Amino acid sequence: MNTDPIADYLTRIRNAVMAKHRIVEIPTSNMKREITKILFEKGYILNYKFENDCMPGKIKIALKYHPVSKECAITELKRVSRPGLRKYVGVDDLPRVLNGMGIAVVSTSRGLMTDKEARSLNVGGEVICYIS
Repeated sequence: MNTDPIADYLTRIRNAVMAKHRIVEIPTSNMKREITKILFEKGYILNYKFENDCMPGKIKIALKYHPVSKECAITELKRVSRPGLRKYVGVDDLPRVLNGMGIAVVSTSRGLMTDKEARSLNVGGEVICYIS
């Protein structure tokens, strides 16, 4: 049993990037699905596929690499709020990752979104992770 499934999700992606894998498979959950959709919308991954819509399903993520330099679009994944220490912020204290070049995934009362979307909707919440 995994005590922090989001940290496991980020670690699997981080390990696949370091090993230069093209595809990574991750066990699914609703929050992992939403984070995957955000990664796709913001251009950090090439594509994704949810297999087996019931809960013991898998998420297949195709990682995005630069065609010439072979560098991955994801350079850093950092877990912020964890089960032992939750990090909640108001709209005025929402973090900026790499001065706006990266994103922070925030869990709000309106669902999972990036820090920029949360600022525009004027909502705060729990900072899940930083992605750059």
